[in-house]
Amino acid sequence: MRLLAILPLLLGTLTPVFAEQIGEVDTVFKFIGPNHKIVVDVFDDPKVSGVSCYMSRARTGGIKGAIGVAEDKSEASVACRQVGEVRFNGKVPRQEEVFSERASILFKRVRVVRMVDQKRNTLIYLVYSDRVIEGSPQNSVTAVPVPANLPVPVQ
Repeated sequence: MRLLAILPLLLGTLTPVFAEQIGEVDTVFKFIGPNHKIVVDVFDDPKVSGVSCYMSRARTGGIKGAIGVAEDKSEASVACRQVGEVRFNGKVPRQEEVFSERASILFKRVRVVRMVDQKRNTLIYLVYSDRVIEGSPQNSVTAVPVPANLPVPVQ
């Protein structure tokens, strides 16, 4: 009974971040199934209002891509920008995953991690992909300076 009372509170703290697709370009024509593509998505930082992250990455097409069993390549790029007044929704950890999405049917994910550089009052965002067995060292990083009159509230 106690678990049922706590469950909504726990689920409320696990707010999933969804990316909105901005556009795409074809990179390889496929006779059967969708073409291979590069897609550009955007998502807002869930704990920092006024910061949005734009991410580009490969999306595998063909038959496997059409039925959802293809493994996307590890190449990804991220560019986060201040798009409005920066406001913090409470304290932020020094390092926290802010976005995650599957890149294969089972074991591969694309992740974006936010890090705080307190000395320079800057938010750093790192995109990379990982697997259960072996990830990829390919990554991309971007930084968003926070106005000097608004120190980052670190946990």
